[in-house]
Amino acid sequence: MKKHLTINKKWKNKIKLQFFILSSLLFPVAINNSFAQPTTPRYRIVMDVAHKQKFWNDPERMAGIDSNMVKRVIFMTDQLKKTASSLNAELSYISEEIKPELIANCGLLFIHIPSAQYTFNEINSITQYLEKGGSLFLVMDEDYWSTLEQTNVNDLIKPFGLQFGNQSPDTLIGGYTEAGNITNVGLKIPFEGGRIVQGGTPFCYSNQKEDYPFGIYKTLKNGGKIIVMGDGMVSLYMTRWKEINDYQCQEFMHDIFKWLLE
Repeated sequence: MKKHLTINKKWKNKIKLQFFILSSLLFPVAINNSFAQPTTPRYRIVMDVAHKQKFWNDPERMAGIDSNMVKRVIFMTDQLKKTASSLNAELSYISEEIKPELIANCGLLFIHIPSAQYTFNEINSITQYLEKGGSLFLVMDEDYWSTLEQTNVNDLIKPFGLQFGNQSPDTLIGGYTEAGNITNVGLKIPFEGGRIVQGGTPFCYSNQKEDYPFGIYKTLKNGGKIIVMGDGMVSLYMTRWKEINDYQCQEFMHDIFKWLLE
């Protein structure tokens, strides 16, 4: 038989108060922002995931992939969305052939360590996008992950006087940015076994020497902007690597996206 409990008015009010306090602690955003007006992001960051990228992916399209890799991508995506949000931008993905209409209105095209070829039409689409004032953030790494024979990324930047070269001979771990147009202050960023990049203005160097920069930028005549990186660690938000745990990845990503978007 069910037991019926009688609760007087005083205890009802007490329970309601306790529930309100608990709800406020657990769901502060839902309560505090119940009357906030939604804001439309000013920029759109489009990430290419259609060319066998080695690390980045769309978390919603990773069914059947190793769970540890999925967790890593979810972490990186959360970090990237944090960067995007700080710049009033949103993140979307391209999981098919890159066509002009897919990138026409995006503020930034992000290509990170692909290992497949870009078609002639895709190269033309990206070239036209940049010639109309678009921005590109292109990242490669050492041959262990993807070679220049596997992916023709140099065809994407060759029209603008930029290219990836051989692997860097620098063997020391760690790198930094030079204060200037991209980062207002010098930042401590991860590096190990990257690729030399040529053309443009260098701003990322390994701790070993400045002879082989692994990060460069270029502003095009029509307002387009390009940043090319020869090491992918900082753009993977790897704040710790081999007993060093204070790399400034979020600061770096914020500064380069800010420059590329504005």
